[in-house]
Amino acid sequence: MFSLGSSHRFYLYDGHCDMRKSFDGLCGLVTCRMQRQPTSGEVFVFLNRSRTHIKLLHWERGGFVLYYKRLEQGTFGRSTLKKGELSWSDLVLMIEGIQVVSSIQKKRYSLP
Repeated sequence: MFSLGSSHRFYLYDGHCDMRKSFDGLCGLVTCRMQRQPTSGEVFVFLNRSRTHIKLLHWERGGFVLYYKRLEQGTFGRSTLKKGELSWSDLVLMIEGIQVVSSIQKKRYSLP
């Protein structure tokens, strides 16, 4: 069951990842290169050099979950990063292959 949502924090690995890496190899990248804890509950996103494969590493209660997608055509788009952090909407757009050329986000005001 896909249990990721907007309540999670997502971090994109800055370099290119060898997609042969599994749980331990990806945890090593998270610890050594990203300076984060793999068991923190955050979601770590990895792309290969040609941007045709994506892996998401996530710690859930009881163990690691690895999500993997390989595109048959095209590439995963580039996202706008904020210190390596992705928003939920950026991740969904990236995985679905939708590239936003320009967008404007308006503030929502609530009435008292």
